[in-house]
Amino acid sequence: MSDVVATNDTEALDSRLEKYRTELTGYCYRMLGSAFEAEDAVQDTMVRAWRSIDSFEGRSSLRSWLYRIATNVCLDSLNAGNRRARPMDLTAATPVAQAQLNARPEITWLEPVPDGRVLPSVADPAETAVSRETVRLAFVAALQHLPPKQRAVLILREVLAWKASEVAELLGSTVASVNSALQRARATLAENEPTASDTVDPLDEDQKELLERYVAAFEGYDMKALTALLHEDATMSMPPYDLWLRGHDDIVGWMLGVGEVCSGSKLVPTVANGSPAFAQYHPDPAGGYSPWALIVLELSDGKIGEMTFFLDTKRWFPLFGLPERLEA
Repeated sequence: MSDVVATNDTEALDSRLEKYRTELTGYCYRMLGSAFEAEDAVQDTMVRAWRSIDSFEGRSSLRSWLYRIATNVCLDSLNAGNRRARPMDLTAATPVAQAQLNARPEITWLEPVPDGRVLPSVADPAETAVSRETVRLAFVAALQHLPPKQRAVLILREVLAWKASEVAELLGSTVASVNSALQRARATLAENEPTASDTVDPLDEDQKELLERYVAAFEGYDMKALTALLHEDATMSMPPYDLWLRGHDDIVGWMLGVGEVCSGSKLVPTVANGSPAFAQYHPDPAGGYSPWALIVLELSDGKIGEMTFFLDTKRWFPLFGLPERLEA
């Protein structure tokens, strides 16, 4: 299909632009670390594309042109000083005896994202695996250590498999400069290497059983059963608090101490960041269950390596299309 766009056919133009919304959102999410900022960036991209469509002459593909606009939108945002983090990016793990819930409002936290917003449907299983792996919380957190342009280069080259010449044209740079930026980005990423995770698309029978046992242990508040599912050095964090815990003893100590309020909760399965996730609902004194946390799990070597409890449910539950409450 030709990339020359008929500007007088509004419906056709809308359709052509919308075709790229999901993959552009995935790109902007990897750049910005925020589901909401990514969607805003893509909307800004679409508006800019509409306004300047008359100047698009088809010399590059429509897709490349949209990525150029989206990259500029993201770089403008990142140059304003935005950088997102997880609790483990800021402090060392806290022994449970010293654990305190300290909110750090000055920190811009890394945000979860529904898979459907950022992972376009593709037929190639290998491409699907790369897409899921590169929206994992640990991977997106590692990207946050890169300067903005290096981040763009690495995502375009290694995630989206663009050629160096294509990236150079998009950034108005040279192939040598792109290759140099990629080399520096790889070195930085190696110093902040994301933890490994198992492939979970689709879930195999062992993974399904692992998640079923997790639900049973959590809802039953059975700490012996829960720790049997966790790696010995598993981590637990709770944004927007900077506290994070590592290891069975500290996690169980927390769950049976301050975390005891989670007893009696119900879990509803969902997916986030290419990983299994659960909406946690807490017993409501008025009856039924009210939102408490979005739990994102990382699986590795047949066990759970990370549990991230995102507590700002007023933001996350509507984004994920989760019920406002559960009846008894």
